[in-house]
Amino acid sequence: MDQKRELTSIDLAALVGELNEYKGAKVDKAYLYGDDFLRLKLRDFEQGRVELLIEVGEVKRAHIAVPEHVPDAPGRPPDFAKMLRNRLSGADFVGVTQYEFDRILSFEFEREDGNTTIIAELFGQGNVAACNETRHVIDSLDTVRLKSRTVAPGSRYEFPDTRVNPLELDEERFTMLMEESDADLVRTLATQLNLGGLYAEEVCTRAGVEKETPVEEASEEQFSQLYDALSRLASEVKEKRFDPRIYREDDDSAELVDVTPLAIEEHADFESDSYESFNEALDAYFFELDTTEDEETDTSPEFDEEIERQQRIIDQQEGAIDGFEEQAEEERERAELVYANYGLVDEILTTIRNALSEGRGWNEIEETFERGKEQGIDAAESVQGFDPENGMVSVDLGDSTVSLDVKDGVEKNADRLYTEAKRIEKKKEGAKEAISETREELDALRERKQQWKAGGPEDDENDDEEPETIDWLSRASIPVRKGEEWYEEFRWFHTSDGFLVIGGRNADENEALVKKYLDRGDRFFHTQAHGGPVTILKATGPSEPAREIEFPESSIRETAQFAVSYSSVWKEGRFADDAYSVTPDQVSKTPESGEYIEKGGFVIRGDRTYHRDTEVGVAVGITCEPTTRVIGGPPAAIVPRAETAIEIEPGRYAQNDMAKMVYRTFRERFADTTFVRKVASPDLIQEFLPAGGSRTVEK
Repeated sequence: MDQKRELTSIDLAALVGELNEYKGAKVDKAYLYGDDFLRLKLRDFEQGRVELLIEVGEVKRAHIAVPEHVPDAPGRPPDFAKMLRNRLSGADFVGVTQYEFDRILSFEFEREDGNTTIIAELFGQGNVAACNETRHVIDSLDTVRLKSRTVAPGSRYEFPDTRVNPLELDEERFTMLMEESDADLVRTLATQLNLGGLYAEEVCTRAGVEKETPVEEASEEQFSQLYDALSRLASEVKEKRFDPRIYREDDDSAELVDVTPLAIEEHADFESDSYESFNEALDAYFFELDTTEDEETDTSPEFDEEIERQQRIIDQQEGAIDGFEEQAEEERERAELVYANYGLVDEILTTIRNALSEGRGWNEIEETFERGKEQGIDAAESVQGFDPENGMVSVDLGDSTVSLDVKDGVEKNADRLYTEAKRIEKKKEGAKEAISETREELDALRERKQQWKAGGPEDDENDDEEPETIDWLSRASIPVRKGEEWYEEFRWFHTSDGFLVIGGRNADENEALVKKYLDRGDRFFHTQAHGGPVTILKATGPSEPAREIEFPESSIRETAQFAVSYSSVWKEGRFADDAYSVTPDQVSKTPESGEYIEKGGFVIRGDRTYHRDTEVGVAVGITCEPTTRVIGGPPAAIVPRAETAIEIEPGRYAQNDMAKMVYRTFRERFADTTFVRKVASPDLIQEFLPAGGSRTVEK
């Protein structure tokens, strides 16, 4: 028989009552192992340390564990764990409920500054969502977007459709549901009545009814026997008449089979161990299941994951260096080709400049060169295309096609190419320095792993001393660590996936963004509403070669929200509007014939990808590591990164008044008010607030 790896609906119904015995316990810390195993460390006045484990991967469980069965604290916490620590530290556990008869548990936590609900989905792919008081998702391990329901940051959490609760059925409803089936009795109980395989077989066994009997052949007496057996099972659960058991194979292996809150007649042939509580049985079962499956595995997976990540970064950086070397060599070769074809290049440039000085347009010039090609003129045949917007002409020089600036002569164009080669060489040197730093981090990480293996993990009781677990809000003195970045002259934020987004504050910045920073692989965002900022979702940084990538849906969604929030939509007091995105080659400053483009404006050609009814939303927060600064942007990207954050929406307070209100709130939250004044003055906060009225989002 296969080993049990997922809790059933009846298991959860039995478990809820035991978990509620821990009401009043205070949350100390949250940990996330991998991407599916959550641990909440609590303190209870009477029971001491309380460890709540929730796993939603291949194994799906939730229970309290004794400290000896708790995995060692992982390395640096991911954003989801940081967000939970920020919201739950010091919060009171006020209870847990099971949604209907589904495999969903809702854990409620209260704190003066806001309540949080942790919803654990122990079915299907599994998921954990953290929600605020209005049940809007703050963050979730996985994003779910189905026709029937949505679980995504910023949206209201939607439960699955209600299922039949077999423990609440009267006999008439039970019989009707059974008679509607065209399967046999056990399958009908398992699926139509949601009992699941084990308890469907258990009801048949207790009723003394042949489980494979087709429903259409079943008698009224058999239906009655089944209902009586189900009612007895329901009474045991409702009245908490439990007899928790762990079942094992009855042979030399004594391999685990199942863990149940009740004695199961279907398991009469297995050996069983009794426990005082179902929670105790679950803890013992899953701890043994873990240890037997993972005896040979490394107990420090976080080290390995981080080492792999750092190695991937080095591989990417080395690839970038190779790319820089190729680019620099190509630019030098182009410069040499310009000199090698001096006469040809000079003839082309001179012809174009003379035509422009005579008042002839680019279209006419292009037609002239087309006629020259037909006549077999070498200079005309070499011209591959024109870029009127930037005053450039592309020329085929044999081994390469070179873009030339028509206002400059041969020498200046060649010098420009040599200068570009030198600039790329500098980027290569910068990448080499970055590799050196990354290798140092990798070496230090490997050394920490060796130390961990040699000396064992630090005692969990003392892990508050680790830098990542510092309670910055309560710390009396916070060191200021500032870092200057090139993108800070614009509006900016990093998506929850780590991609940089930059946006303009005015027409000049919009112009600069498109001319200097819109590269191949990026995505250009704008709003349907007039007065929106140019917004760019960057695929690569300034020290990396441009490349095409597939952006995660979460980054696209957050960038669209950023574009809408900082547009006239907010100023008009509206809460949603459409945004669209295009590729860089669709954005142009060249208008159609007879049209005019104002400063900061652009022409979009080709199909657009629309992001309909994008909600506005901005959060402003303060980070304390690795740098101390104000950050702002879409809540889904900002809240998990900040030590503390404030969400805002369109309202009645002017931008400068809102900045002062946010500043005062930050001063109330941090013990070190001097730190807040240094890194988060009202002026700095105002840079991240949309133009127009605002108000704080009620939690």
